[in-house]
Order: sequence, then structure tokens, then C-alpha cells
Amino acid sequence: MKYFNLLIVTLMFLSLSCSKDDNPIEETPPIEETQGYNMLLIGNSFFKPYAENLDALAMDAGFEDHHSTLVKRGGENGRPINFWNDSTSQEHQLIKAVLDQGDIELFGMTSGHEAENPTEGHRAWIEYALQKNPDITIFIATPCIDFPANWNQLAADNGFDSVQELYEYFIDEIVHHNIVDELRAEFPSTNIFTIPTGWAAINLNQMHQDSLLLDDIDFMGPKPSSLFTDQKGHQGQIVIETGTLVWLNSIYHVDLSENNYETGFNTNLHDIAQQIMDHHDSNYKQ
Repeated sequence: MKYFNLLIVTLMFLSLSCSKDDNPIEETPPIEETQGYNMLLIGNSFFKPYAENLDALAMDAGFEDHHSTLVKRGGENGRPINFWNDSTSQEHQLIKAVLDQGDIELFGMTSGHEAENPTEGHRAWIEYALQKNPDITIFIATPCIDFPANWNQLAADNGFDSVQELYEYFIDEIVHHNIVDELRAEFPSTNIFTIPTGWAAINLNQMHQDSLLLDDIDFMGPKPSSLFTDQKGHQGQIVIETGTLVWLNSIYHVDLSENNYETGFNTNLHDIAQQIMDHHDSNYKQ
């Protein structure tokens, strides 16, 4: 009897196995996420070019619902604390009006701050944003160091061997430790991440020095054919395209090795941007 029961069970198992082989279950391929964000972006001229260019890259990548409102002012006036303190300005009122609508999903700011109280401006805007947008996500974009012709001297003056070491310190200690970690402690339910935009200029500049760029690019000059357009370090188009690809990966998780956006340059800017994000601290990614 035991042998008979065992035989029945075995035959049933074989029947089920054959049934599965004859009628394999087709796996449904994952649906590619193409839902864009409704974004509010505030910053200065070291933030603005990427915010503006992101619209084109997001649409090109298929994020048809992507929408952004950009509020910009030059220099220190484009820092969060200055936007906040200038409460009678049109820009301050516009930022509040956009947040008051209650449908902002992503709020981006520059990392510019006052050394004495580095989180003051960011904190004020986050507190205000959460009143009508409780599920809002915050990002802080780290700009490039200004006056690129003086980078090596600036690094040496601060005890670093290179501008790369100096910028790593700026991101890790100043932005991540002194700003983001503090904000996360104050707003534990809010997703706060960073975008390391400035590496685009630093890496391209190093490639320029090492003659690795596949385009005829000057250190300084006209925007279409230079790394920088002036002594201050405003970005040429090759830097803008690379930095915006960094934003695209950071915000929308686009695999840049599979992205076909035409940058207008022979140098593989997708690869440069992907490497930047691959090396970005995962604890500070979205």
C-alpha cells in the first residue's frame, strides 16, 4: 500500500512538472517608469543652466509629464537663505505661491549657504514646503568651485594636493555632513539627496589638461566651444550637457549607457556623467 501511494504521488508530481514544461508561464516584462516630476528649482547661475537643460533631456528620455518651475537670481542672491530673507521680493513670493499649490513633488536648491548657519535657508524652505506638500522630496545640487584658473592655488592654500581633493572635502564634510545630515535629523520623514553637479566641470577640465577630449574645446571662451565663458567659471555648453546628464541620472535614474540624447559633442559625455554618479556616495542618492 505504501508503495502504491508513493507511486501515485510520484506520477502526480511528474504530471505537474510536464504540465509546467508544456505551458511555461510567460514573465511580464517590467514597465519602464516614465512618470515625470512636478518640480520647483531655485538657484543662481551655477544652478540655472542644468535646471533649464533638464527639461529637454527629461522629455527626450520619455518623461512626458516632467514639469519644472525655475526661480533664479545671480550670485549669493540665488542661495536659499537669500531667497528666504528677501521676503518682499517677487522671487520669494513666487516660490511660496508655487509651493502653496500643494502639488510639488521635487524641490531642488543650490548648496549655497552662510558658514555660520549652513542649514538656515534650506531648513526654512523645507518647513514651508512641507505645509502643503507633505510628501515632497528635496535635493541639493553642489555647484562647481568658482574661478577655475585659481583651482590649484586654492587647493594648496587649503592644504589639499588637488582641486579634486578639495571638492571631495566640500561635498563630504560641508554639504553632506554639515547640511544634509542635519536636515535629515530635523526632517526624518523627508527624502533629501544631493546631486554632485560640480564634478562635470572638474572632470572635463582634467580631461582637457590631459588632451583626452574628442572635441576642440578651449579652457575659456565662447560658450559652444569652451569649458568656461569667463574668469568666474560660468559653464560652457560641454559642461552644461555633462552636468545635466548627472541630473538626469540622479533624479530619474536613467541608465546613461542606454540613453541616446544627442549632446552635440564627440566626447562621450554620457560616460563621464555616469562615472560621476557611480562614484557618488550611495547614502546621498535619491
